Amino acid sequence: MSRRWRPSLGFVLGGALAGTLALSFAGLVALRYLGPAIGFRTAALALGGAIALATAALGWLLVRLLLRPIHALEAYARAQESGAEPPPPAHFGTRELHATARRVIAMAEALRDREATVRSFTDHVTHEIKTPVSAIRAACELLEDGGTLDPADAPIVAQIDGARAQIEAQLSALREAARARETRYLGATTLAELLPELRADWPGLTVQAEGAEAPLPLAAPGLAIVLGQLLRNAAESGAGAVTLRAQSEAGRAILDIADDGPGISPGNAERIFEPFFTTRREAGGTGMGLAVVRNLLAAHRAGIRTMPAPAGTRFRILFPPGEG
Repeated sequence: MSRRWRPSLGFVLGGALAGTLALSFAGLVALRYLGPAIGFRTAALALGGAIALATAALGWLLVRLLLRPIHALEAYARAQESGAEPPPPAHFGTRELHATARRVIAMAEALRDREATVRSFTDHVTHEIKTPVSAIRAACELLEDGGTLDPADAPIVAQIDGARAQIEAQLSALREAARARETRYLGATTLAELLPELRADWPGLTVQAEGAEAPLPLAAPGLAIVLGQLLRNAAESGAGAVTLRAQSEAGRAILDIADDGPGISPGNAERIFEPFFTTRREAGGTGMGLAVVRNLLAAHRAGIRTMPAPAGTRFRILFPPGEG
């Protein structure tokens, strides 16, 4: 970022307006004096060409100082959103655009560094914990296969091995939750495209869709992860039917997911999106499924929340305005 002088936005816009007005007056004055001398037709053509050239020069300055920096910053932001690491824009135009661009670039770099730190920490923690967990697994297998295990101690060893399996499941879920905040599923899809896959994956559920052709601003693989987890929760809670309803309201896409299961108790409704919170710990639940869903949606500026329902459980996914 060079330190060369940059005009202010007010100076550029005011200068462009003043230049346009000056060209108009200059043309009228010149036509008044040149017309009688060389003919009004010839003078009009000559002045028209001169005014066109001067206007083109002003337009070029506006493009260079305003339009090109804005497009460069937009391209930089789009590349960052897709997960690339583009170089910063080379042109910044006015002082205001320069200051805005520097702040956007600094924010993007800070967010990228933060994501890298979270990923590195998660990978390091899971790697370090996997070593003792593997040792526990090997010890349990030796005790069980050695033939010298006292029958009274067998339940204790089984309990230790079960805790080991639960730790491994938690580590895997933690990696998935961290990855959900990084991966981008840019694009759009509809429920109609996903229904065959969802019904095949969950044959025990009756999956119905309303507004199946309404576009949802999330690529099919990402939406399949979200809906797959919600259907899994519905099936594990004992639901038999799930209704998906896509609609658009106030310029934003909305997706409702409702099941006919037992529902969520008021005491748990505020905690279900917390990492590691689960009511199915004994059955192997990690409590990270809805955290993964929330992280994936947050990475696309969308959100999920529970909604009141006369029976069963109802979730609502709100996508960003202008993307439905």
